Amino acid sequence: MYTSKYCLFTKFFVSENKREEMVDILLNASRSMEKLEECEVYVVSVSDEEANVVYVYEVWSEVWSNETSHKASLNLAVTQTLIQKAKPLLENVERVNTLQTKGGKGLLINK
Repeated sequence: MYTSKYCLFTKFFVSENKREEMVDILLNASRSMEKLEECEVYVVSVSDEEANVVYVYEVWSEVWSNETSHKASLNLAVTQTLIQKAKPLLENVERVNTLQTKGGKGLLINK
């Protein structure tokens, strides 16, 4: 029996020529998540085919195993600061999917 992890896959649409600035902000967010044991994975990615898009994939432990718990992370002071920096760059944010991750390399999942 595997324990599921709460995961988010989010697509950030940014203003023209602002992708690298958004990547920097989100990588800053990733570094701040290193201090939270509950956040096991926070990966920032871009696509060659989408010049104004940044993707974030997050995996949260059982402690923060649902959307309500994840939303609590958005209230952290460091997160609020990064959100304020990112807002002027954003055109839209799309939650691509909410997932229940079952395992894979780099994840702390009990078997």
